[in-house]
Amino acid sequence: MDDLLEERLKDISIQLDDNKRNQFMDFYKLLIEWNQYMNLTAITEYEELVEKHFVDSLSIVKAINLCEKENIIDIGTGAGFPGIPIKIIYPHLKVTLLDSLNKRVKFLNTIIEKLELKNINVIHGRAEDYAKQKEYREKYELCVSRAVANLSTLSEYCIPYISVGGMFISYKSDEIDEELLKSKNAVKILGAKISDVIRFQLPGTDIRRSFIKIEKIKNTPKIYPRRAGIPGKEPL
Repeated sequence: MDDLLEERLKDISIQLDDNKRNQFMDFYKLLIEWNQYMNLTAITEYEELVEKHFVDSLSIVKAINLCEKENIIDIGTGAGFPGIPIKIIYPHLKVTLLDSLNKRVKFLNTIIEKLELKNINVIHGRAEDYAKQKEYREKYELCVSRAVANLSTLSEYCIPYISVGGMFISYKSDEIDEELLKSKNAVKILGAKISDVIRFQLPGTDIRRSFIKIEKIKNTPKIYPRRAGIPGKEPL
């Protein structure tokens, strides 16, 4: 089974050792087990899950060199994507996973314990609330998110977490031109700029994806993010 994972990861220049291979298999098994009792993913077939979750999460190597980073936060991580696959491949990273649903947080803590991952923590709550707290605001070199929200809203959730000079990378589909245009004002207001858009095809599939690279150039005004719920209802 794990031959497929190895093959697909080689396509993006990632090598697996035995320990990492076992961690991915344990992650897959626990995900399927817990998915029987709670809605973690609609994708349960091994091949599809490898391509659409594991490999998609790690395709960020097309956008940034993670070997050069030290700490990252994954906003709206859900079942741990992209944060857990990134942590498995880059164990040196200090990783924070944020999710608003307590059931998912319990699942993530189980994964972390089973996979014996170090320097990774899960926080339960809304991105708007934690971004106001001193220990999280503008403390990360990199923020990532595969959350389903428009880029203006996601930017308000994510940019406040990044230190000046850091990067927010949003995982998106290929159809993002209109969304990009609409988000430019929000990104600017929040103290950042869109520095690059990287389009690619997921290995072994016909799925086209994009990474939006947003660079933090100055501190985010203290009024952002607005209170919970507002960024989604009234994007900047």
